[in-house]
Amino acid sequence: MAKRDYYDVLDVKKNASEAEIKKSYRRLARKFHPDINQNNKQAEKRFKEISEAYHVLSDPEKKKKYDHFGHSAFSMNGFDPRGGRAEGFGFDFSNFDFSGFKGEKRGFGDFFSDLFGRSKQEEPATGKRQRTQKGQDLQYYMDISFQDAVRGVSTVISVQKQVLCKRCSGSGNSPGSRPVQCPDCNGTGSISSSTSFLQVPETCSRCQGRGTVSLDPCATCRGSGMTPDVQKLQVKIPPGVDTGSKIRLTGKGQPGLKGMPAGDLYIITRVKADSFFERKGDNLYCEVPITVSEAALGTKIKVPTIDGHTMLRIPPAAASGTVLRMKSKGVPHLKGGGRGDMFIKLKIVFPQVLDEDSKELFRKLAQSSRFNPRAQLEAYTI
Repeated sequence: MAKRDYYDVLDVKKNASEAEIKKSYRRLARKFHPDINQNNKQAEKRFKEISEAYHVLSDPEKKKKYDHFGHSAFSMNGFDPRGGRAEGFGFDFSNFDFSGFKGEKRGFGDFFSDLFGRSKQEEPATGKRQRTQKGQDLQYYMDISFQDAVRGVSTVISVQKQVLCKRCSGSGNSPGSRPVQCPDCNGTGSISSSTSFLQVPETCSRCQGRGTVSLDPCATCRGSGMTPDVQKLQVKIPPGVDTGSKIRLTGKGQPGLKGMPAGDLYIITRVKADSFFERKGDNLYCEVPITVSEAALGTKIKVPTIDGHTMLRIPPAAASGTVLRMKSKGVPHLKGGGRGDMFIKLKIVFPQVLDEDSKELFRKLAQSSRFNPRAQLEAYTI
């Protein structure tokens, strides 16, 4: 039976990037993995096929040969894509080389951990794998005015967070004392919890992923390695943010363990409503009153925008409810490249009280004009 095209197997186009190939492979590998599809020979066969295709397409040299010669590039001289004999592909998952993931030869257990977004770091001191953690990300909700949202603003915020304990430098141990291996996780920093089909490692609650515990904890931080603090940070809010927009401050979150990088701080904006403008996306909407004579004869009027007042042309015979558009007078696009538009709805208004001269003018206008806006209703019957 002829082999399927490797690009079809991974459900990608032939011009797919390395990242697209990797993403599709991970998706399919999760779906057809034997641990998830136990006693399913068809799924196991599909997983082998997916792994074989990825092993070729993730290697630039093998991919180049495959693009030129197809499957024959690995069978003409009796060699398979992995550098062995072509007879009986025989995938052995425990020793399979998944070097396409992180540039190093890794066993199947590490590969499956990668599928679910977990990473491990070798600890040379103990020779065991320990979970080392990047610091936790933080969120900070910021209420800003409509004007600051559309124009941008630079401000200072105060953030409550944990910092490394100065007394113990984040070790959690009293000066001069040494930590011991955590008895709960045996120094690995993680404890496996069972699901219906696999073991999922979780951070050890006793050592918080360090792999060690202190017999003489630091008196300042009580062994946690962290102390609370309030930090002032300069924040620049770009023009165009809206409610729910996120601004990331890299490395301004909680500190990491064992020298790992700190987490990030996400500023989430909440924009207050404006009394005149209504915002929909990057477009602005407003209502502007005009007089009867301005609507009838047409004119130019001054209207407010986020850039200040500007002139707007009213066409003759403008009806109440007419919407006029001013291009590029809306909110700046958050990612750059222009602005939204501004839409002005006209509303014809009358003075609440008319003096006698004004009333006389309207009487003369009514007598001289033959316009009847209800003429079409005269012939209407039910």
